[in-house]
Amino acid sequence: MKFQRAFLALAAATIIGLSGASAQDKSIVVSSTTSTQDSGLFGHILPLFKAKTGIDVKVVSQGTGQALDTGRRGDADVVFVHAKGQEDKFVADGFGVKRHPVMYNDLVLIGPKSDPAGAKGKDIVAGLKAVKAKGAPFISRGDRSGTHSAELRMWKIAGIDIAKEKGPWYKEIGQGMGAALNTASASNAYVLADRGTWLSFKNRGDLAIIVEGDNKLFNQYGVILVNPAKHKHVKKEYGQAFIDWLTGPEGQKAISDYKINGQQLFFANATAQGV
Repeated sequence: MKFQRAFLALAAATIIGLSGASAQDKSIVVSSTTSTQDSGLFGHILPLFKAKTGIDVKVVSQGTGQALDTGRRGDADVVFVHAKGQEDKFVADGFGVKRHPVMYNDLVLIGPKSDPAGAKGKDIVAGLKAVKAKGAPFISRGDRSGTHSAELRMWKIAGIDIAKEKGPWYKEIGQGMGAALNTASASNAYVLADRGTWLSFKNRGDLAIIVEGDNKLFNQYGVILVNPAKHKHVKKEYGQAFIDWLTGPEGQKAISDYKINGQQLFFANATAQGV
């Protein structure tokens, strides 16, 4: 009888333990760009996703290049980033299952309100040329993020080989968008930023938007399930549930509903083609 009671107690404890483990396992890791975190978007949408599905999302916030590396190593279930060329390669190389467009916003050139470089306008190429000509302080993320990749692309379009032509005025910090904006604020410098992070940024100091509205500054985000054929431990069902929610009506509405001071930070476009 004692043995039977002991056995039943052990069985009950095992069941409870397994139930606890299952509950704990109902989570995924999303490796994502810093702008989705720094802008406050995740703080808005993830509680809604958990309420709908019961799935916890643990975010690893990095530049896009690092976020994709995290996915390549199998240290994330999903990647949510904004550099289409890098995303397409990630999928083509077999590390991701499929890329889904999710949302967009735009990049803006931030700088001192006094605009010592005379960069103000709607032409990012002219703006960067003016910064370079004046040797005005410029902060680069330097972290292989989507924004950093876009910045390098803009210098190239402007006909400037920034790797060869940068001087003391050009500072690479190897950090995320929030840190880059803080550095720019502290040093009264120019910096390329995504609008979402800028709108949520509090420590603006003397900074303002200097260049906006150029089509070249369009900023598309995509989401990809890490390939479970490469990494068996990827939580395929939960990861796909997150992607389906994010690109479905509820997730798209949650993204569109996120505003700061009445301004929308991201624009849902999961149904768009070729972006």
